[in-house]
Amino acid sequence: MSGYDASANGHSYGADDGQQGAGGPPQAGAAPRRKGGRRYAAEQYDFNAQNPGMGQGTAQIPADPSQMFVPAGGAPFQQGPGQQYPGVGQPYGQPVAAAGYGDYGAGTGYAQQPSAAPMQQPQQPYGAGAGYGAAAPQSMMAGFPGQAQGINGATKQFSQMSIRALPQVESMDLMNTRPEISDLQAPPPTAILPDNLALTPSPHAATDPRFFRSTINACPTNSGLLKKSKLPLALIVRPFLELTGQDGVPIVTDTIIARCRRCRTYINPYVSFVENGYKWKCNLCGYLNETPSAFDFNQLEQKSADRFARVELNHSVCDFLAPQEYAVRPPTPPTYVFLIDVSFSAVTSGLVGTAARVILEALDQIPNEQSRAKVAFIAVDSSLHYFALGPDSTEARMLVVGDLEEAFLPSPSDLLVSLTDCRPAIENLLSRFNEMFATTQNGSSAMGPALKAAERMIAHQGGKIITLISTLPNLGEGKLTPREDAKLLGTASETKLLQPQNSWYKSFAVECSKTQVTVDMFLFASSYQDVASLSCLPRYTAGATHYYPGWNANNYNDVQRFGTEFTRHLSQEIALEAVLRVRASTGLRMNAFYGNFFNRSSDLCAFPTVPRDQSYVVEVAIDENIGTPFVYFQAAWLNSTHNGERRVRVLTMCMPTTQSLSEMYASADAPAITHYFAAKAAERCLSATLDNAREAVGARVNEIMDTYRKHLLNTNTGASVPLRICSNLRLLPLLSLSLLKHLSLRKSSQIPSDLRSQAINYISTLPLPQLITYLHPRFYSLTDMGPECGLPGDDGQIVMPPTLNLTAAQLQPYGLYLLDDGLIQFLYIGGQAVPQLCEDVFGVSDISQVRVGKMSLPEDLDNDFSIRVRAVIAKSRELEHGKIFFPHLYVVRPDADATLVRWFITSLVEDRGDSAASPSYAEYLQSLKGKLT
Repeated sequence: MSGYDASANGHSYGADDGQQGAGGPPQAGAAPRRKGGRRYAAEQYDFNAQNPGMGQGTAQIPADPSQMFVPAGGAPFQQGPGQQYPGVGQPYGQPVAAAGYGDYGAGTGYAQQPSAAPMQQPQQPYGAGAGYGAAAPQSMMAGFPGQAQGINGATKQFSQMSIRALPQVESMDLMNTRPEISDLQAPPPTAILPDNLALTPSPHAATDPRFFRSTINACPTNSGLLKKSKLPLALIVRPFLELTGQDGVPIVTDTIIARCRRCRTYINPYVSFVENGYKWKCNLCGYLNETPSAFDFNQLEQKSADRFARVELNHSVCDFLAPQEYAVRPPTPPTYVFLIDVSFSAVTSGLVGTAARVILEALDQIPNEQSRAKVAFIAVDSSLHYFALGPDSTEARMLVVGDLEEAFLPSPSDLLVSLTDCRPAIENLLSRFNEMFATTQNGSSAMGPALKAAERMIAHQGGKIITLISTLPNLGEGKLTPREDAKLLGTASETKLLQPQNSWYKSFAVECSKTQVTVDMFLFASSYQDVASLSCLPRYTAGATHYYPGWNANNYNDVQRFGTEFTRHLSQEIALEAVLRVRASTGLRMNAFYGNFFNRSSDLCAFPTVPRDQSYVVEVAIDENIGTPFVYFQAAWLNSTHNGERRVRVLTMCMPTTQSLSEMYASADAPAITHYFAAKAAERCLSATLDNAREAVGARVNEIMDTYRKHLLNTNTGASVPLRICSNLRLLPLLSLSLLKHLSLRKSSQIPSDLRSQAINYISTLPLPQLITYLHPRFYSLTDMGPECGLPGDDGQIVMPPTLNLTAAQLQPYGLYLLDDGLIQFLYIGGQAVPQLCEDVFGVSDISQVRVGKMSLPEDLDNDFSIRVRAVIAKSRELEHGKIFFPHLYVVRPDADATLVRWFITSLVEDRGDSAASPSYAEYLQSLKGKLT
């Protein structure tokens, strides 16, 4: 257990006892050495000497009460003898080989022995072309591998399917086991399904958990069993994996879409053909549907077709190219209206000039392959400044409207223009944009009327309103006033600061959703910004909120982060006019949805545009007893691509049913359950109180542990078993503690409401891999990493060091450590680091000269260790696929900037915080044990 121990210099760390002395052999009976010899450490220490300090893992925080400024699988297919499946085994998304590091030798002496294998999970193969093995015989039902002979054979085969092979629970002791952090990257428990359940032996019939994942992978047959288990039944849905591209998802291009006439399910790998193949049986409701003739005859080529080679019968994730009847109107072009704050604070901070330059440089990144994209620009202070643009001129006309009560569009045709046709005028406008407002003294912001005017401009076709705000809106509709009150922070009344102060934002968001308009917020402020109110617009319009506290263009790192994230945001191949409906087998019902969208009805979610960097949580209820051995879930996204195609992305999941509590627990997925907890907690923060959200998370973990103890542990274990849980849920207490100690939920009077509001936004929208990293950051020792780390591996990707437990016990006073939560990176250097380390990494001769705070490492240091450290930092920034964020790097020294040290220490979730509400991991387990007994 780690705690806090204040000292004069803030931190004092000691080497482990029993280490071998420099140059000497190990002493008899000495403890085994840690990984390899470390030259930086050896230069400083005689390891045989006693060294008081942090040998017990005690985190020492400078006594500074100042406020923190915290920016915030299916089972593998077993190929039979002689079978060949073209394309199977090709990795999803070929990785781009790292460039610029060359072919380095073994190590530089910083770590003499290689460390453990890097914690990188191989990409699961996905997206291989349809068609497996030789073509099936012309007979619709006979001869295909694994296919039952006729309806009688299919019925017999189905009746013989069994779920007795479901895994049983394997208990483990939490009190005496350190959490294995590498397990956070392990694949989820697999739904155990018969090999012949799917129509074909395609390896892609099994659900890809990157798209579609469940909190449990064995569905209880009745609501009583689900309630008794205390486990949540929820789905994690992520429609897109990358910001651009097809994600390796195959497309059904013939516009033949077979759907169940009763429940409207899309045909998928788990249906069955009956009556000699002339009908197919829906796997969700059991209804018999006519099989389209096009499944067996290609009208375009006028020849027979092999139905079992069709994409939708081989892939659980696929796109359908939809015919005209799937569109209410022709697909609209991607449309972007930029609202740019040009008030005094925006100009003086450099936002106006930086934003104009970034947009100018990102014009080629906007999806516009068919020259369909349209753009408009409105500058906002106490008036609205429109810009009329034309294809025949390079000059833009500024049209100023000062009437905020009835803001109107001063020109009917040349405000929203083609990006391609008016490119010269757009480039000229952006290059002069900062000059137009450089001398302004106007400190007001009429952003509310500007938002309404922008919505009116594109209401006929929909699109995106991208808003860049520096000044709190203080004129017209949507007017906000500063309401931050330090006395409310950490109290029950803090919830008031997390809710919108003006109902106009919710009402306007609903209007935007009706007209297919998404609002994105980019917020820059040196003071209170009211993120809670402004983020209400993205929440109900399927948008995104990005917050940059203390942003200033004079800081290169601020400009780099904003420029990178804004460019990535614009480059997304957004889906337009989308709706989501999730269907399930008879007896199951979608009970609640969490994420950024508008609930148009109980089971229909509306997305004016679909961001490619967010995910959604769907809570499932059991209304009727389930009598089938398997249940199915299907999520369908109807959307228009930026190229003008109407498509449906269909994700299908199958899982066995069970009447066994043991099998439910054996199939439970700890990261997915944590995702559900986070989404539910975010909703409670806004609808109830922070205390209610915290209590709900803690109570649910207690209930799960108690249910496991009462019903799944042997009664004769007695008091000798301190605290047990099934092995697949062994990280659930740690992840739950990480959520409770996270910026979004942590009980503290030192967290500004803007930072907490933004953290709540993130935990409700981040995809699962990014969310887990955000709650439980990756932690690496750079001075201990093996010689292969930081260099390209056999696959061309940078080899990463092994991850460490988040505790100060890992810190050595001479070491260098990287902590990364996906949004922020900390580079911690021990207070007794040797001069050689300081010289190699920072280019300074002494630890006292290492500059702390937000910065970039020098890139002109020509030594192997510097190159490897920078490579690891860069790779860590990009480990999660499809992310927009570009984390800042903060350098931390234990003897400098107490606030920064305190911020870093709060990320070490296994250690005790500065209050009883922030226990260590050992204390948290002890409290769980106490509540159980």
